[in-house]
Amino acid sequence: MSTTTEIDLANPAPAKPEKARPRRGLRANATLNFWLFTSPFLIGLIVFVFVPMGWSIYLSFFEARFTVSPSSFIGFDNYRAILDNPDFTGALVTFTVFAAFIVPTTWALSLGLALLVHRIRFMKAFFRSVFFLPTAVSYVAAALIWKMSIFNGVRFGMANTVIGWFGFENVAWLANPDPPWYWLVIVTLRLWLQAGFYMILFLAALQNIPAELYEAAAIDGAKPGWQTFRYITLPQLRATSTAVILLLLIAAYQAFDEFWNLLSKATWGQPPLVELYKTALGENQDYGQGSAGAVILTLLILVITLFQGKIMGFGRGEEAK
Repeated sequence: MSTTTEIDLANPAPAKPEKARPRRGLRANATLNFWLFTSPFLIGLIVFVFVPMGWSIYLSFFEARFTVSPSSFIGFDNYRAILDNPDFTGALVTFTVFAAFIVPTTWALSLGLALLVHRIRFMKAFFRSVFFLPTAVSYVAAALIWKMSIFNGVRFGMANTVIGWFGFENVAWLANPDPPWYWLVIVTLRLWLQAGFYMILFLAALQNIPAELYEAAAIDGAKPGWQTFRYITLPQLRATSTAVILLLLIAAYQAFDEFWNLLSKATWGQPPLVELYKTALGENQDYGQGSAGAVILTLLILVITLFQGKIMGFGRGEEAK
């Protein structure tokens, strides 16, 4: 007997595909995840960076002496006053020269250390740690060590002891601007603190250079050493070098801690930020003029950074090289 419900075992009906179940929970919404994870950072950026920047620009157009909520609009008078201050303009010029020296020096030292550590075949982790450890030291602590132990200017100081072995007289490293030995103290301090950090950036870039490039260069007759460095290593480090120089430029103009501690009682060698600190938080507490100086310093850093980025092609794609 046959029935309408009889199952055709020879030709079974195709199985119906299961409907995809919609994802539930946080994995379902990528946009929600994005804002969930980035919103704390964005809120902090707005509250602690953009709002103070906007308020500083606002203050720079007002008479804001002993107050941060001014009501007297004075236009560009604060800008004219701060630009007529020889201490501030002199600091801008001095630190432009300082940046022109310290940036390439730190870049060359960091790259040299990275090449040495990259090439050695033993104790690589040890040397990498030794050169990087100064980065963890506070600028204030390092400045006090430099000032009180190495370059303290007395006969028993480390630097004076060393130069005494060669018959030289003691030097008052930080007490006298003529000759300006204090720059030697500041430059050595910054190199010791910064070179290790940028060495790590160069090391990471060196490890990403394909070995095939060097093999191809060897087949073409390139000699190891200067030729491979000039035509392979250096071009491959172009993006890292651009970022390092950009960071060094900003750090040079934002120098504060080491100068404040090394030259606390001096009237020479003061960076722009120290002059602005004295203007805004000194005896007169002129927040308007100090804010105008901060805006000028920001614009100067921005112009120099854009110029440097234009020359080195910062942000340019690989196809544009």
